[in-house]
Amino acid sequence: MAKLFVNDQEIDIADGEKIVDAIEEAGVPIGCSNGVCGTCEIEVISGMENLSEVNAEEIDLGMEGNKRLGCQCTISGGEVKLKF
Repeated sequence: MAKLFVNDQEIDIADGEKIVDAIEEAGVPIGCSNGVCGTCEIEVISGMENLSEVNAEEIDLGMEGNKRLGCQCTISGGEVKLKF
């Protein structure tokens, strides 16, 4: 079981799952859910290595460094701390 920490909320999530539903419940705004609007931009504070690789949609929207699109991330396990 993986753990997400979103702005002081702790959320358990199954290893290998997309994080979009969990972060939406935590208050991250979700627009299109397919990586074209950028509404769900998040900042990864720690645990980037536990998220899926940056994909084409994220590259197209200029996500670099610790910025990601929440709708495009899958958590492999461990802990990830995010803020939005």
